[in-house]
Amino acid sequence: MNSNIDIAKRIASSLNCTLSKEVLKTFAEILVPEKYKKGERILDEGQVCDSLYFIDKGMTRQFYFKYDKDLTEHIGYEDAIIVCLESYFNEEPTKLMIEALEPTIAWKINKNEIVHLASINSEIGTLYRRIFENSLITSQRKADTLRFEPANERYNKLMQQHPEILKRAPLIYIASLLQMTPETLSRVRSSSLIS
Repeated sequence: MNSNIDIAKRIASSLNCTLSKEVLKTFAEILVPEKYKKGERILDEGQVCDSLYFIDKGMTRQFYFKYDKDLTEHIGYEDAIIVCLESYFNEEPTKLMIEALEPTIAWKINKNEIVHLASINSEIGTLYRRIFENSLITSQRKADTLRFEPANERYNKLMQQHPEILKRAPLIYIASLLQMTPETLSRVRSSSLIS
């Protein structure tokens, strides 16, 4: 398993942040490794999301139930940061759950600890802000794709930007993520293999 310092460097690098050695060490001290089995819930409905999670190894999905349907909101894998934003900021029970799709190692970043560090250190403050900037940009791009692009373009965009999801995630969750039926996903995949 990677060390806290290695993970701190990866997090900073993934967010295009430069942290001094001293600050990197301070940040690394609040990172806690957690191991999850395939199918295990990292966050369950009704819990309050009080941490961010950086995926070191493995894959997770964020999902919720609506009208008795299991709907996948997001799939994350190595070097992604996962969080249920509404629960995290409002400190309210979540409806959005996080589940490990593979055996997963995720490094937990407790909200109170990072908020405290961000308030006393501008480098950590910048890193913390970038986490949410990236999350908002990702959400906006996804919303635009789902609103304005046909099924085949949604699939092609996922194939270009996140081929790991197509290689590793179950098709039922990929279809849900792309807001299409498994049958539509099958047709789109077949046509993209032909072209």
